Amino acid sequence: MVAAVRHYLIVTASYWGFTLVDGALRMVVLLHFFKLGYSPFTLAFLFLLYEFAGIVANLAGGWLAVRFGIPRMLMAGQALQIAGLVMLSALDPGWTAAASVAWVVAAQGIAGLAKDFTKTASKSAIKATSAEGSGQLFHWVAWFTGSKNAMKGLGFFVGGLLLDLVGFKPALWLMAAVIAVILVAGLLLLPRQLGKAKPSKTMRELFAKSRGVNLLAAARIFMFGARDVWFVVGLPVFLYAAGWRFTEVGGFLAAWTIAYGAIQAAAPRLVARSADGLSREVANARLWAGLLVAVPLVLAILLQRPGLWRPDLIVVAGLSLFALPFAVNSSLHSYLILAYAGSEKAAEDVGFYYAANAAGRLVGILLSGALYQVGGMTACLAGSAAMLMACWAITFLLPARMPSAATPA
Repeated sequence: MVAAVRHYLIVTASYWGFTLVDGALRMVVLLHFFKLGYSPFTLAFLFLLYEFAGIVANLAGGWLAVRFGIPRMLMAGQALQIAGLVMLSALDPGWTAAASVAWVVAAQGIAGLAKDFTKTASKSAIKATSAEGSGQLFHWVAWFTGSKNAMKGLGFFVGGLLLDLVGFKPALWLMAAVIAVILVAGLLLLPRQLGKAKPSKTMRELFAKSRGVNLLAAARIFMFGARDVWFVVGLPVFLYAAGWRFTEVGGFLAAWTIAYGAIQAAAPRLVARSADGLSREVANARLWAGLLVAVPLVLAILLQRPGLWRPDLIVVAGLSLFALPFAVNSSLHSYLILAYAGSEKAAEDVGFYYAANAAGRLVGILLSGALYQVGGMTACLAGSAAMLMACWAITFLLPARMPSAATPA
């Protein structure tokens, strides 16, 4: 038990540092290139390879974590993040716009691989350590996910602050140095065999997940697409265009994400637990998904009213409310994937699930730039509501009994 808790804390601390840098990187890239005059759709395009690489990284990362162990995958993700930051810092202001975009997209692709290698390995480590953790899986997942998102939010603020204080390239070098320290610490502190097992031998075996895993992955696509359709490009550009400074934009996104993370960590207190680990949890996932649909729908309607007082403040207030049902729902999903996952190859199931998560973000980011360019923040919020309705519908198909590990999709 003591060793399990120690490994859990080491992985969590490592992922905190990585997520802080990843959040800062997103804000640095978004605000720096918006200031240079890039359109909302071009800004979205900068992140497309980042998210597509995340799909590949999650699928491959789960298999590789089972084959080589979780610590090696953590280190691979951290090394790739350093490479992506260094590559991005080599961007030359004298290059053409096309060359600059291509370079940034390639660097972001490396960062996308890094993030999802690290995330898949980290979340799989919870499943591997919780076997010794006296049934604390829900609490461990909630705390890990919530604290991670709080660090990501802090990263948004740090990114905006670094951009204001030291500029683009020095900010990237500082972040690379932080990741290097984390990599060395993990190398020294984690056992090499953590999470190792016999991996799947065929692609069919890798993708033949349980019904619960497949349905939850589908719901995750729509849920995270619904967040990123307004969060990634639409909201920061909307606030900056309304007169907010970089630090203020980063500060709000940071506050939102930190609050969202705190709610995730508290989710076990807000959700009634069941003895079988699924029946009440699945029912709550349906309830909170339904509540989530209402927020962007109401905001989209309000923004259509002429003479609306300070539209930016109305959006900020409404999306602050969005954090509660989204955080609880996300925490429930993060628990359910580990409940549905098989114990021996949990990393593969988690990787498959987070590949779906990355696919949702990919669609959300693309729509965020496209919808904002066509219809502003109202279009982004309407798109979010439509995707959440699809997510809500899928939750009614989730199995409410513990699945048999032998039952394929």
